[in-house]
Amino acid sequence: MKLFGAGKPDHPMADRKDATRLLGELPAQDLKALEELAHWYESLSGAEGFKPEERAQRFAMVDEAAQPRLRKVSKDYLASVRSAKGSRAQENLIWTRVHDYWRLTGQALAKAIDSSKPQPAIVLGALRAFGQQLKWQQLRYGPIEPEVWGQMNRIYLVAETRAIAEARTEYLKAAMFSAASPDSLLASEIDYAERTIADLAPHFLMGNVGNAPGPGMIYWIDLARAMAPLRIVKPPQATPGLRCFGPGNAMTSLQALIQKNEQMRDLPPSGVLQDPEAALEVLKHLAMLWSPEPPERRHPRHSVKSRLTIAHGFAGAMDALGGADSLDFNVKAAESWVVENVSAGGFGAIVPQVKTDWLRVGALIALQPDGGTNWIVGAVRRVARSTPNEARVGIETLSRAPRVARFRVKGLGEETGLLLPSAVLGSGEVAVALRTGVYPPGTNLEATIDGREHVYLPQGASERSEDYELVRFREMIREA
Repeated sequence: MKLFGAGKPDHPMADRKDATRLLGELPAQDLKALEELAHWYESLSGAEGFKPEERAQRFAMVDEAAQPRLRKVSKDYLASVRSAKGSRAQENLIWTRVHDYWRLTGQALAKAIDSSKPQPAIVLGALRAFGQQLKWQQLRYGPIEPEVWGQMNRIYLVAETRAIAEARTEYLKAAMFSAASPDSLLASEIDYAERTIADLAPHFLMGNVGNAPGPGMIYWIDLARAMAPLRIVKPPQATPGLRCFGPGNAMTSLQALIQKNEQMRDLPPSGVLQDPEAALEVLKHLAMLWSPEPPERRHPRHSVKSRLTIAHGFAGAMDALGGADSLDFNVKAAESWVVENVSAGGFGAIVPQVKTDWLRVGALIALQPDGGTNWIVGAVRRVARSTPNEARVGIETLSRAPRVARFRVKGLGEETGLLLPSAVLGSGEVAVALRTGVYPPGTNLEATIDGREHVYLPQGASERSEDYELVRFREMIREA
């Protein structure tokens, strides 16, 4: 029996040398090692007898062991999501283990915070862990758990009360990321946006300014509630927990970065986002959201309630339009969605049963309105899971008159694809969807359409997804 707190804690990591040895004996398999490290966090947070600084040191040792493994498996996950050949089972396993790691780590560190005299390192670690949990939930487009924000808001309020200055930057990384509409980005773009936000975080602003936010503060949150940040549309109700925040001087740095890279087209690769054009689009996405005036919709929306039959993927769209090898469209493979609203540019819909992992930003779909015979081709531009089995999606209409065609590239033969006349009348734009990897960038396409020879001149960069590539063209008809 230990009297008056004498002796060491009754824990395998009580001695620093023992902790070092145990961490050196972790499984070689990264996911198993992360599972074990998460349990060490749980064990340390509940162990009695540690001095606050000793517990913080052990947490730091566990974190140091986890970081290289987290970097490796995160890179593997993003590469798998990006590739049509990636193993979905392995992708799901990585997501589950990494998300669980951050969830258990956040809970363990939160439990170890002494609100009367919190250790800054433990507070920062908890905020970082919950922020990463939110990121991994966004990589699967949710659902976002409100309690994660409840934990973060409570912890940040403790940090603010105890004047832990570094906590503001760590909290704002998660808050500004959440406000960056990650539900409209691809997984690799979500990763790049999060890294960019982390780099700019020291310039962000946050203040307890009542309901009259200053310049550069465009979002609000109530630290007394389990809520995510919201855009300031009208002055929020003044409460003790109200905080307003925004990009502040980071907007200047972001604009300078955009301008520099528009001139140089030389963005450094970040994570698996190797395409400079895609990286530039992410930066512009952030700039649009951080502008003083909120983005406006290009087309007014109208509420409707009807059903859509959905065929997904390049192969599914080809099948629906009669371009596959089979003679009849496979109705059993189709899904049924509920349209909530419609505009000239697209649809908003509910996916009542998310059956597979194919649903993500960028997915190509063919849509047939209930009772109709025509097909529309669109692309998923926004995904937000409200529950594990239900999602709300935003769909951009690519063409209301799609058709299957055979396209020729000089010296490379023919390739079957989708001809997608623009959904916006009078735009003069035509898009072509082809299998990923078959189109040589910058080359013309030719096709025989209704007995006439058509030439397609490329306009700008292509959009690539797992199973298709979308290229925009100017169409010319060759006279006989």
